Parts: sequence; structure tokens; C-alpha cells
Amino acid sequence: MNGTSPATDGTMDGFQRVTVIGAGVIGASWTALFLARGLTVTVNDPLPGVAQRTRDQLRQAVPALRAIGLRDGLDRDLRFEADIGKAVADADVVQENGPERLDFKQDLFARIERATGPDTLLLSSTSGIRATAMAQAMTQPGRLVIGHPFNPPHLVPLVEVVPGEQTDPDTVRRAVAFYTALGKKPQVLRKEVPGFVANRLQAAFFREAVNLVVQGVVTEQEIDDVVTSSLGLRWAVAGPFRSFHLGGGPGGLPYFLQHLGPALEDLWRDLGTPTLDAATVELLSGQADFGATVEELESARDEAQIRVMRALGED
Repeated sequence: MNGTSPATDGTMDGFQRVTVIGAGVIGASWTALFLARGLTVTVNDPLPGVAQRTRDQLRQAVPALRAIGLRDGLDRDLRFEADIGKAVADADVVQENGPERLDFKQDLFARIERATGPDTLLLSSTSGIRATAMAQAMTQPGRLVIGHPFNPPHLVPLVEVVPGEQTDPDTVRRAVAFYTALGKKPQVLRKEVPGFVANRLQAAFFREAVNLVVQGVVTEQEIDDVVTSSLGLRWAVAGPFRSFHLGGGPGGLPYFLQHLGPALEDLWRDLGTPTLDAATVELLSGQADFGATVEELESARDEAQIRVMRALGED
């Protein structure tokens, strides 16, 4: 550690050396962004072939990174270290992306804490485990905070910053400063809830999407078309509350809730509660033919996402 305090003005001062724990889809995407922002990155992952696999994933991210004006040459400041203690020893920041198992994360962060200096920023990409629970084996649980990205992290701006019950406010401040300097849009949550915010919204929406497919109202392709030609366009520029505020006309959201709220409540009561049993999984899997490979679909998604971000001034 160099002992410097991180800047809050959008610079990367104090955040030059990052260790990425776990190089799966999320970890590799974080690695691509960190390298593209000029940081030195150490990757720790016990799986065989991690170096080649990570470099392949980095190459896949290069077109999107170039399109948003970031650098390529992503191998320049990258190294791999299998020993966890050595991997984090001189890190300014640790971004963890390991398996979603509480026991694993508790043991991992206790080990990371022992191997890092007191100023190292400890972040987890977990999609639902609470920081309070993960930090139980740490002697200084205030050092840990969740930094949950939306996939893919090298492109989508959101990072949910979720403190635990004992997370130090300065840790939260530094996490926000770090992600802001990366060009992200960090959102601090006021309470710990399972799944955080974005995934809870996504889960609620997907539940009804599955219900409509199971009931035979629409196919998967048709519901995707409905979303991308209506709600997807609307929510790209105004979230659900602002959208309904506008839906209330001059009276805004109060008028909307007063006059259309009862009908909305009736609709809530009619929403489905499907289960992912064998028959449902078979039905959904049978319709999951999108006419291209996953890699081709990812590339097309990223290109389209970049066009949307440019139109909104987000890149």
C-alpha cells in the first residue's frame, strides 16, 4: 500500500493496484475495465487455464471498450498469482467475484484481511449475500462493502454499493469514489435486502414474464419484442416512478395513484406466481433459440447497448 487517500474528484489516485479474485464472467469483465482505465491488475483464480481463458475474455471486451473511448493493449498491466496472500499483499483495491457461498466468502475475506494493509479497499461483487454476514469472521468488519455490478461490468454503469451493519462510512465513501473514478454510477443502498435492488426488480419482472409464457399468452420472443419496443425504451430515459408521474398528466404521480392506483392494485392481485419445475424449465428451454451463438448475441448486445448509452450521454 502506498498509504495515500483516494481522491473523490474522479481521479484514480490511491487506486492504482487492483486484485481481482475470481476470473469468471464478472471477474474478467471487471478486469477488462480496470486495465482499460490504466490500473495494474492481479488476477487470482485457482481453476486451471485461467490465464488463457481470461485473456480470451479480455479480447472479446476490446471492441466495446474501444467504442466507449478506453484503451486497448489490455495485457500490459496484468499478472496472475495463484497464492491468495501474495495476490492481495500490495493491492489498493480487492474486487472479489468468487462462488456465491457464504462459508466460502467468510473464510476468503478473513484471509484477505490478514494479508492486506489497513487501507486496502475490500469489495465484493456478490449478487445477494449480505456484507454483514460475509464479514463475520473478520476482525475489522468495517473494511468490507459490497460493490455489485450489473452485467457486463465493463459496460453497464450501475454498481450497487451496499454497506453492512458494521461497514465504516469511510469505506462506503472510498468505494463510491473508486467506482465514480472508473466512470461507473454507484448507488448506495440504505438497507441490506436479499438480492439488493436491481436484481429484485429484474426477478419480479421475470416472474410475470415466465407466467405469461407458461399461460400461453405470448412466446419468449414475443415478450422480448414487447419489452424492447415499449418498456425498454421508456425505462432507458425515465424509471418507473417518473414514468407514472408523467402518466398522471399535469397532476403527476399523485393524480396517477389516486385515479389509476385501484386498477393497478387489481392487476397486482392477478399477477402469476410460476415455479421453475421440470415442465416449466423444459418449456422455457425449448423456446430459447435466439438464432445465434451466445458470443454473437453478446457482441450484438454490447454494440446496441453502446448506441443507447451514447444517445443518453452515458459513455
